[in-house]
Amino acid sequence: MEILTTKVGKRGTIVIPGLIRDRLGMEQGTLVIVEEKDGAVIIRPAVAVPVEEYSLRRKAELLLNNAVDEQDYARLREEVERMGFEPDDIPHQRP
Repeated sequence: MEILTTKVGKRGTIVIPGLIRDRLGMEQGTLVIVEEKDGAVIIRPAVAVPVEEYSLRRKAELLLNNAVDEQDYARLREEVERMGFEPDDIPHQRP
């Protein structure tokens, strides 16, 4: 582990030395997590995972496929009907 010195600039900006940025694959625009722990500041690359967006039909399919028993399945069929779909027209596995 190499210890390098940098300084805090205007508005709290900190330049992470190039050697460390290169090693961690950090470039302009990289998201980072900053936390304070035991009197130290820890900065590490963050991972951003895109959020999946599902259509209403896909949500209905997921509901039906995740029923845990017959009672739950009946309740979810009603929910899917309230969403405007015919449960039998949506491919799914019964519990």
